Amino acid sequence: MSSNRAGGSRPTASSIWTGRSRPARRMIIFSGHLANWEIGMLAAVQYGISVAQIYPAANNPLVDRMIIRFRGDAGQLIPKGAVAARRAIATLRCGAHLTMLADQKMNDGIPVPFFGRPAMTAPALAALALRYDCDVLPARVERLGGAHFRFTVFPPLPLPRTGDTHADAAALMGEVNAVLERWVRDRPEQSFWVHRRWPD
Repeated sequence: MSSNRAGGSRPTASSIWTGRSRPARRMIIFSGHLANWEIGMLAAVQYGISVAQIYPAANNPLVDRMIIRFRGDAGQLIPKGAVAARRAIATLRCGAHLTMLADQKMNDGIPVPFFGRPAMTAPALAALALRYDCDVLPARVERLGGAHFRFTVFPPLPLPRTGDTHADAAALMGEVNAVLERWVRDRPEQSFWVHRRWPD
């Protein structure tokens, strides 16, 4: 994996994570279904950062176990569902960090602009970040050709603090969606999404 200067002079994974094996603040690292997105969690583990990833488990339990085995020792995996919130909170409380893909549709989420149109968006990332005062770091994977990739971690997004919890969550998820939109526009051929992202 190499470093990157995306959208100007930006710190790379190395410059942000070096010396953060025991960061003072908890982190939520987000990305989207771009290129070989699973590299992101592996990179965090390689830098000695304790992370847990929230992921949608495969419908077939046998396939899900196989996928987990293929992923190997790449941090804790938290399947989406009834226990995900409790396990995510426990992860943050014990001083570990979360990674998640933030571009997934959630029918009972909140409407947040994405490509100029409201898209139902899961607010969990913002809710956890605001409640536990986490750094929210965008992390981008790009496919360069063959088995070569570029992984870039960007500086934390600012956390809105207006006192209105719902408005702050919507504002933070708006920033998250704006980051993801920029990445998709920059390399649309590396975006992978087969479900309807918008209601119409």
